[in-house]
Amino acid sequence: MGKTVFVFSGQGAQVPGMGKSLYDNSAAAKAVFDMAESIRPGTLKQCFEGTKEELSETINTQPCVFAVDLAAAAAVAEKGIRPDYVAGFSLGEIAAIAFAGMITYEDAFRLVCKRAEVMDKAAKENKGAMAAVLKLTPEKVEEICSGFEKAYPVNYNSPAQTVVAASEDEIDELCAKVKAEKGKAVKLAVSGAFHSPFMNSASDALSEYLEGVELKEPEIPVYANVTAQPYEGDYKALVAAQVKSPVKWQTTVENLVSQGADRFIEVGVGKTLTGLIKKINNDVTAVNIESKEGLDALE
Repeated sequence: MGKTVFVFSGQGAQVPGMGKSLYDNSAAAKAVFDMAESIRPGTLKQCFEGTKEELSETINTQPCVFAVDLAAAAAVAEKGIRPDYVAGFSLGEIAAIAFAGMITYEDAFRLVCKRAEVMDKAAKENKGAMAAVLKLTPEKVEEICSGFEKAYPVNYNSPAQTVVAASEDEIDELCAKVKAEKGKAVKLAVSGAFHSPFMNSASDALSEYLEGVELKEPEIPVYANVTAQPYEGDYKALVAAQVKSPVKWQTTVENLVSQGADRFIEVGVGKTLTGLIKKINNDVTAVNIESKEGLDALE
């Protein structure tokens, strides 16, 4: 019997109206949304009625995407489906550690609000940009980045997709270099250079904030972005380091498959992780759950 993984969506997947179908059709999902609304009034309105522009602001994106992620996971669990492992992409990792019992849902939501605040502040103080590099190996992307003063591979998404972060004055030249190497670079509509040294101040601020937060042993193994291995050691250090460190998504998926995982359920907004997982290993099953239709189709 194969093993099931819940994977939690990250920032960038947000769309207007997200989560409404879950709210209307799952008591467990509604409870998560109501919790978020009680802590941060206006969250429901942003999720269900917010504009694309409003949802693209980091300070709004992270709490809203987190709420949808956790609500989707709660709705799937309500159907009696429990994962053997969990993992989240960037922001999604906070939802993953909450679902795994490492932190209360309330404390996790407050942590996400703080995370959004400090990352937004760091992005404004340390201007940077991001681009997805396609058709080149991660090793080639690392080589290209090494030729620039402030350029870093930050998301190792799949064998042929690596996201890079760079200073605003270097990103265009980096994209041109990618093209010269027969790759393709697509600049991303993001407000900062996440998962890079541009976020060092955000990581420091999170580390300080986490001193007052309790993190417990996970009830389900959680694979960390920073290590691509289950959480162990200093949990708070892993959570704080994540915002300034590369997301090792490809290795995470490969490690999960090596542990017997053959069904990945993307809980939250969009199909980004589902698509990446199929590019990493086409032999596994990968589905996304973000609405009643997805829930009804799940067995």
